Amino acid sequence: RQALEEMRALYERNQADVSEAKSGRTDLIFLIRFRHCCLLRNQRCLLAYLYDRLLRIRALRWEYGSVLPNTIQFHMSAEEVEWFNRYKKSLATYMRSVGGEEGLDLTQDIKPPKSLYIEVRCLRDHGEFEVDDGTTILLKKNSQHFLPRWKCEHLIRQGVLEHVLS
Repeated sequence: RQALEEMRALYERNQADVSEAKSGRTDLIFLIRFRHCCLLRNQRCLLAYLYDRLLRIRALRWEYGSVLPNTIQFHMSAEEVEWFNRYKKSLATYMRSVGGEEGLDLTQDIKPPKSLYIEVRCLRDHGEFEVDDGTTILLKKNSQHFLPRWKCEHLIRQGVLEHVLS
């Protein structure tokens, strides 16, 4: 906001000096050019900052899944939340189009798994959780389960489950 305010002030001063320079004051041309260079520099800095934020928001989709924690979403602007939702939908559309009928979940195994099943501990009450064979498991706080890695990886990233290392 400070950079935008500074840019607005520089632009207004340049507008005033340009009208004076048109009336014959050629000594203001260098000052106008200097301010213009300052405006371009601030613009480049702001664009680099915004691009870095977009890269971080994109990485959040891969880290946390399709639902962001409220603590992270609180620090995002409405436009950033909208961009995240559009990126999420675009990625979901692409994953459905690849890999046959069910699609391919690219976010499933970020690191190659050492085993297909892992032991997990529930960190908070989550409710019922359905496994591929149709059985439902009640995820209550401090309960431990032996589940397929790919089914519970998103819950681990969201902080619902914790991988128990023997």
